Amino acid sequence: MDLQVLTGIFVFTTFAIYIVIAIIARAKTTEDFYVAGGNISAVGNGMATAADWMSAASFISMAGLIAFYGYGGSVFLLGWTGGYVLLATLLAPYLRKHHTHTVPEFISDRYYSKAARLVAVICLIIASVTYIIGQMKGVGVAFSRFLEVDYDTGLTIGIGIVFFYAVMGGMKGITYTQMVQYVIMIFAYTIPAIFISLQLTGNPIPQLGLGSMMADGTYLLDKLDMVVTDLGFKEYTTQYRLSGLNMFVYTVSLMIGTAGLPHVIMRFFTVDSVKAARQSAGWALLFIAILYTTAPAVAAMARLNLMQTIQPTSDMSENLQYEQRPTWFKNWEKTGLLKFEDKNGDGRIQYTGDKATNEMVKVDRDIMVLANPEIAKLPNWVIALVAAGGLAAALSTAAGLLLAISSSISRDLLKGILQPDMSEEKELLSSRIAMGVAVMVAGYYGFNPPDFAAGTVALAFGLAASSIFPALMMGIFTKKINKEGAIAGMLAGIGITLLYVFQHKGIMFIKETAFLGDMDPNWFLGIEPNAFGAIGAIVNFTVAFIVSGMTKPTPKHIEEMVDNLRLPESK
Repeated sequence: MDLQVLTGIFVFTTFAIYIVIAIIARAKTTEDFYVAGGNISAVGNGMATAADWMSAASFISMAGLIAFYGYGGSVFLLGWTGGYVLLATLLAPYLRKHHTHTVPEFISDRYYSKAARLVAVICLIIASVTYIIGQMKGVGVAFSRFLEVDYDTGLTIGIGIVFFYAVMGGMKGITYTQMVQYVIMIFAYTIPAIFISLQLTGNPIPQLGLGSMMADGTYLLDKLDMVVTDLGFKEYTTQYRLSGLNMFVYTVSLMIGTAGLPHVIMRFFTVDSVKAARQSAGWALLFIAILYTTAPAVAAMARLNLMQTIQPTSDMSENLQYEQRPTWFKNWEKTGLLKFEDKNGDGRIQYTGDKATNEMVKVDRDIMVLANPEIAKLPNWVIALVAAGGLAAALSTAAGLLLAISSSISRDLLKGILQPDMSEEKELLSSRIAMGVAVMVAGYYGFNPPDFAAGTVALAFGLAASSIFPALMMGIFTKKINKEGAIAGMLAGIGITLLYVFQHKGIMFIKETAFLGDMDPNWFLGIEPNAFGAIGAIVNFTVAFIVSGMTKPTPKHIEEMVDNLRLPESK
C-alpha cells in the first residue's frame, strides 16, 4: 500500500482513539480534572508517566543528539533517566502522602505562605511554557512532514487534537490517552530498531547489535568511528561535550530538572496510596528504560546509514550524484531540515567535517529517528508506524504540560490565592478556560517560535532544577527552611539561571556551532547555559539556608508535619 495512504490510516486511527477516550473519560469533578479521581493503577500510571515524559525531545531528538554528539550525547541519556531515580526515591512517595493536587499547593502548605505558592506558580509557568515551546514546534514539524501539509496547517491540526482531549478529559482523559500513546510510541521506536539491527549485524536485539560485528567482520562502532573520522568528523565513541566538567554539570542539571518538572510530579498524585506511587515510579522507569536503552543503538545505526547513503567513500568521484538522491532525501528537503549546496559544481554530494568543503549545509539532528526507516528502506507500514509514534510523543507531553499550567492558574492562583471560596463547579470551569488559554498561548509560540526555540527543552530542565527541585527537597528533608528562605531561594535560583542564559543567548541558541563543540570563554568555568540549572540549584540551596538562619524559625506545627511526611505509609 502507498506510504501516504498507510500513514494517513495509522495517524487518523490513533487520533480517533484519543478523541473517543476523551469523550468516555470526560472529567466531571475537579478531582477527575486534577488527579484523575486518584485511583489510577500503578502499572497504568507508570505507562502514562512514561508517555508524559517521552516527549518529542525523547522520541525524536534524543537519538539524533546522540547520533551527532556520540559519547557527548550520553548526558541526555544519563540525565533524563537518572532523574527518575531521584523522583522515585526522594520525592514521589512523600508528595503523594501529603495528598495535594499540585506542586505549588504542597509548597504553600510546607512553607505556610501564599507568597511561596505564588512564587512556585511563577516558576512552574516559566519552566512549563519554556518546555512547551519546543513541543509545539515538534508537533508542527511532525504533522507537516507526515501529512504532507504546510507547517501552519500541521500545527493547527495538532493543537485541535490536544485541545479536545485535554480540555474535555483533564487529567483523567489525558491519563488514559497517554497509556495508549505509550504503547504506540514504544512499538514505533523498537520495531524499526529491530529491523535495522538485523540488517546491519544480524542481531535482532538493538542493545546487543550496537556492540556486534557487521557482515564485513568489523564491529559496528569501530566501523562508525572509521567512517566519520575518514570524512573529517570527530571520533564517535570518544568526543566530549565541550569538557568533562561541563558534561558532569549538564548531567546533574538534567537529573534534578527531571525530578522537578511539575507535569511529571503531578502524575504521582493520581494513584491511591504511597505504595502505589512508589510502584508507579518503578514501572515508569522500566517503561522508559525500554526506549532509552534502545536509543544509543538507534543513534549509531542511523548515523552509519546516513553517512554511507549520502557519502559512501571519501573519494568524491564515487559519491552519490545529487540528481540520483533517494526519495527520502527529497522528502526531507521539502521540510527545510535537510539542505544541499553544490559548492564545487560537480553535481555530487560531498558530506565532510570540513565546513569549507561540506556541501550538506543542513542536516537537522531531529530528522534521524523519523528518517531512519526510510533511509534503511524498511516496509512502508514501519515508516507509517514511526510517524504515528512521533506524533503521539509530541501530543502526550504537550497535553501534560498544558494541564500543569492550567492547574497552577485555576487551583493555585485563582482558588488558592485570589478566590478561596470558589465553588467546585466554578473551579472546574476556570480550569477548562485556563487550559484553553494555555493551548492558545502554546499555539502562538508554535506559529511564532522565538529565535532560541532549539534550546528550550534543555532550558526548561535548568529552570525546574534551579527553582522547584530545591524547594521540594528542602521541604521534605529539613525542618530548618522557613517561608522567607524558600521564597528567596526560588527567586535567586531561577533568577541567576535566567540571567546567565539570556546573557549568552546569542551563542547558546542562535549559533548552531554552540551545540557542536564551540566554547565561549565568557562561560562560568566553561559551563554552557543549558547546563547552568545545576549551578542555579546550588545558589537556591545556599540562599535558602542563609536567609532561614537570619529570620524566624519554622513554626512547631510545620516541623511536626515534616517529621510525619518523612515516614511514608506502608500502603
